[in-house]
Amino acid sequence: MSEQQLQADYLIVGSGAVGMAFADTLLSETDASIIIVDQHQQPGGHWNIAYPFVTLHQPSAFYGVSSRELSKGRKDEVGLNKGLGDLASGAEVLAYFGDVMRHQFLPTGRVQYFPMCNYLGDGLFEHSLTGQRFRANTRKTVDATYLKTSVPANHTPSFSIDPGVAFMPLNDLPKVKQPADNYVVIGGGKTGIDACLWLLEHQVAPERICWIVSRDAWLLDRRNTQPGEEFFHDTIGAVAAQFEAIAQAESVDDLFDRLEQAGVLLRIDQNVKPKMFHGATISQLELAQLRRITNVVRMGRVTHLQADRIVLEQGTIATSSNNLHIDCSASAITNLAIKKVFQGNLITPQTVRSYQPVFSAAFIAHVEACYSDETEKNRLCSVVPLPNHDTDWIRMMAALMMNQFQWSQIEDLRNWLLANRLDGMGKLVRSASKDDAEKQAILTRMRDNSAPAMMKIQRFLAEIN
Repeated sequence: MSEQQLQADYLIVGSGAVGMAFADTLLSETDASIIIVDQHQQPGGHWNIAYPFVTLHQPSAFYGVSSRELSKGRKDEVGLNKGLGDLASGAEVLAYFGDVMRHQFLPTGRVQYFPMCNYLGDGLFEHSLTGQRFRANTRKTVDATYLKTSVPANHTPSFSIDPGVAFMPLNDLPKVKQPADNYVVIGGGKTGIDACLWLLEHQVAPERICWIVSRDAWLLDRRNTQPGEEFFHDTIGAVAAQFEAIAQAESVDDLFDRLEQAGVLLRIDQNVKPKMFHGATISQLELAQLRRITNVVRMGRVTHLQADRIVLEQGTIATSSNNLHIDCSASAITNLAIKKVFQGNLITPQTVRSYQPVFSAAFIAHVEACYSDETEKNRLCSVVPLPNHDTDWIRMMAALMMNQFQWSQIEDLRNWLLANRLDGMGKLVRSASKDDAEKQAILTRMRDNSAPAMMKIQRFLAEIN
């Protein structure tokens, strides 16, 4: 079967959130033509195979493509996110990206979309069902799959599992038909948190949950990430408190103590100092629920699931064939290596703002659309490293603060940030009335501590490197 030749300005590999956000900005700000290739049968990337009860962990207002709102503009009135901005479900996210593709991208006549295709490299891709091969002849390729999101459904556990052990990925938990004696949640990250909260929500007593946590994590209070003027004191106040904590800290340990005291960072167990930070958000109601679980095993990672015991790096615990073991050990992002965003005809979107890969993709697309010098583009799109260990918070914050400073010096970027709905923070700051003494006091704290915080974070960065 011969290759079918295709022509466009850009080839975007991946129609997940990053690829869609990048394409949206290109379509809005240029007249470029685009080929989008993806292995799934519909846009949305890993959301296609996410567990059924997954939701966004940050408000819907900060997710999706720049040109179309995902949020319904409402707060949750029930549940563990009560009083905070709505968190779209996985099904809602998939429907949203499908709608963007069908009703925004394709009607332009500038997008060719190829789902169910495996990308083979060098512009070549193959249809999974027909075997037809296509060759995309383009000026540039955008690798929107570089961050390699991992989900429980396609995760291979790093430990061995004996026959007869009741074991499943988190995706299958809602399919359970028979009660287990106990439920063993393997994984201390956000997926493990979601599993524990789901079990508690569905009336499983906390004493029937065994939670295996190889590393405790620092978490973010979701209330500090809310859009809208009513949350100004929480959202912008948290930024001011964060700058103050950095500026006043005398050591790395003191820094984390101050960040916790300021409400910037949270931990589940007050008696255990976290060693992990992945940027997961949590509500205070969720935190209270998780603290009901007292059977938390901290003996390192699981190495072997046996019929009657679980072998961990630092010991063993008893189990039985009547217990259900739930795999939540997949890491959300599996590729922590950093490369230049712009390299010749290859663009590799990565995070240029912490916690926000979708905003980052839109920003990088804007820089691609408006700037020509590759050195300048890479300077403006310096990668903010994804965190893993606790002290990675310092590396992340140092890079984030430098980017924010660089952007603030350029009028075009200031205006773009203010107009882009995925940013949010700039609008919130700009919305503060000059006559509102409380809001102005928060902004003064933020401004007064920003330069000292930048200098102090560089000192801490030198200490941990």
